[in-house]
Amino acid sequence: MTVVDYTGIKKKDAETVASVLGIFLADLQIFYANLRGFHWNIKGKSFFALHAKFEEQYDYIAEKIDEVAERILMLGETPENNYSYYLKLSSLKEVSGVSCEIEIVNTILDTYKILIDKERVILEIAEERKDEATVSLMSDYIREQEKTVWMFASFLEAQCKQ
Repeated sequence: MTVVDYTGIKKKDAETVASVLGIFLADLQIFYANLRGFHWNIKGKSFFALHAKFEEQYDYIAEKIDEVAERILMLGETPENNYSYYLKLSSLKEVSGVSCEIEIVNTILDTYKILIDKERVILEIAEERKDEATVSLMSDYIREQEKTVWMFASFLEAQCKQ
């Protein structure tokens, strides 16, 4: 017997949710790699604050990557684990050679917009399939990330007033 046999989620429903989570996992992995690059390459007057903030962000995303991969496993599927696959599947693009704080923060905000939109779709799909654990996970991510968006948007607003 598998985990799904004990949860009450139909196998077909679990497969559907795991499939959309697999695409989301690819997005998170690309975002993680981009955040590492931003952390390493940031320059400018806000270097110290943003260098630390980007590290906090990639640690946060690394935690989400693990949670999503584990959720896929709980749903009876196997998460992919190679970047060539992620690059094919993700709607996010690799970003390199960027060191300007405003450009980086705008890129992060654009990425969170994409992720939050996808999380809402996953939430709906999971809700339709009575997968409350995935619904809860996505709901928590949306709440956390909306706060992060607010903070980064506030940072940009302050930069524009200087």
